[in-house]
Amino acid sequence: MITKAPALIVVLFVIGIVSGCAGLLPSGKEETRSPWKSFDDAKAAYDRVVLNSTNVAQLRNIGFNIYSTPNVRILNYVDIAQTTQTIERGELDEGFQKCLKAKNGCRGYVLEPKDIKSKRYGNVFLDILNFRRKTKESGWRFRVLFVVVDDIVVEKLWSGEPMIEEVRDTKNPLGPFQDASRLVPNFW
Repeated sequence: MITKAPALIVVLFVIGIVSGCAGLLPSGKEETRSPWKSFDDAKAAYDRVVLNSTNVAQLRNIGFNIYSTPNVRILNYVDIAQTTQTIERGELDEGFQKCLKAKNGCRGYVLEPKDIKSKRYGNVFLDILNFRRKTKESGWRFRVLFVVVDDIVVEKLWSGEPMIEEVRDTKNPLGPFQDASRLVPNFW
């Protein structure tokens, strides 16, 4: 009976490793805190913003809080002028023209709420030894620009990715030696 115990332990260990290996692989989440749970929710909030009517306080009530939402980029009129310089002034939308005329009375706000999950899957030994890594990313990303002159939204633009589904399969035939530069200490 004593000789069977080590064999039973080995069998249970192998079963545990084979069945639970995927749980040992890293996973991650990239999220910008926002009141929206999906791309469609963010787009619906964007659609509630009315040009030349909605003010900054109303933006906050809709969910676009430019001062407490993380990672908001605030643009001045020079930043906006640089991004629109390839378009002739007469061809710019009216909101951008108002902004450039208002100069210091104009601000742009770029918000990018997102919810992206990353999970590695596959053979844990090949992954750890860097022979093969499989990663699946899923989620959504919404990007919005509001141009505000004297506290009123005069221009708005949106873009984004409603459904992100990416699978990466990286194969390294040399495994941990594929990028040997990481193994050599950097003395200079």
